[in-house]
Order: sequence, then structure tokens, then C-alpha cells
Amino acid sequence: MSAPHTGVPALLNTALPSPVPRDEHDQCPVTDVLRRVGDKWTVVVVVLLGQRPHRFNELHRGIEAISQRMLTRTLRGLEQDGLVHREVFPTNPPSVEYRLTPLGASLLEPLSALAEWAITHQPTIAASRGVNIRQPRDT
Repeated sequence: MSAPHTGVPALLNTALPSPVPRDEHDQCPVTDVLRRVGDKWTVVVVVLLGQRPHRFNELHRGIEAISQRMLTRTLRGLEQDGLVHREVFPTNPPSVEYRLTPLGASLLEPLSALAEWAITHQPTIAASRGVNIRQPRDT
């Protein structure tokens, strides 16, 4: 683990019952957060909004493969969880801007740690899967 993350308490400090009861798993706050950040689009939306506030169409253009419907659903879920603030400006037609709340901004550090871990271990994971990964070319 990198130096900035050495003081983070490990999940393994919490004993889990065996077997883990379904209702405990379903109601676990970690499970709940992983459902949100583990969906297909949440991380990229949070990262883009972590750079600066965006209007809906800016986000839509910035994420090539997302449909308007999925972007709307993702933003609504993030807003419902208190991670994104939606502000409507009284223009004609109304314009809407999305930005991370302080809670949403606090998610950037653990996402960065996860990204660092994934990049570091990608070759090992790919080898375990029997997959060849393309390395970026030096230009």
C-alpha cells in the first residue's frame, strides 16, 4: 500500500460470521457503497465532476458510450446519495449544472487508491486470467 494510505484501517479487522447472513450482507454500508460505485458509469462521472462542475451535455459528450438515459439515472442516483449537487439556472431554456458535494469529493481519495491498486496489479490479474494486455506505446 502506498504511503498516503498506510493509516487506513483494514476491513479484515472486522470479523465476519460464517456463513454471512444474507440480510447482514444486503444491509451492510460497504455493500451499499460498492453497489453504487461498482456500476458501469459512476466512477467516470465522479472523476469528471471531481475535475470541475459540468452541464449535462458536457458530461454526455465527455463519456462516449453512455446513453442520455443512463447518464440521467447515474446522476439521479448520485444526487439521491448526496454525492452530487444539481443546480438549475433560471435561463430559457433552463440550464442544469452538476458538481460534487463535499461528500462526493471525499470519495475521490479512496477511488484514487483503488485505481492505483488496479493499475499496479493489472498485469498480474491479466496473467491469472490468461489474458494478454496491451501495454501503452512510448511515443
